[in-house]
Amino acid sequence: MRTSAEIVTRYYARPEGSASKLKSYRDGARILAFMGFLFKEVRPFAFFGVIGAALFMAAFGAPIIVEYERTGLVPRLPTAVLATGLVLLSWLSFVCGLILDSVSRGRLEAKRLAYLS
Repeated sequence: MRTSAEIVTRYYARPEGSASKLKSYRDGARILAFMGFLFKEVRPFAFFGVIGAALFMAAFGAPIIVEYERTGLVPRLPTAVLATGLVLLSWLSFVCGLILDSVSRGRLEAKRLAYLS
């Protein structure tokens, strides 16, 4: 809980002949990675919930379809083992998100109380 203020600044046009120091793809990838990091830190339940949902959907769809496209057959045991592993990973991700969300809320409350005291 920090106080903030708006500071008025003047912006000028770029000097003639100068170029930007930003690299489009590299800096864009760094910004997206940092946004993902911030999303994980601020809303861990949503972050890990999306990962868990994706793994849960992959457990029931992708292994069967990929194997059928490759061989024309669907062997049951390997598919069942893979699906079981993906379901376990999805639930693990969901529970990790739930625990981290609780920890995050506790830290936020502690920061708020420290700010108010």
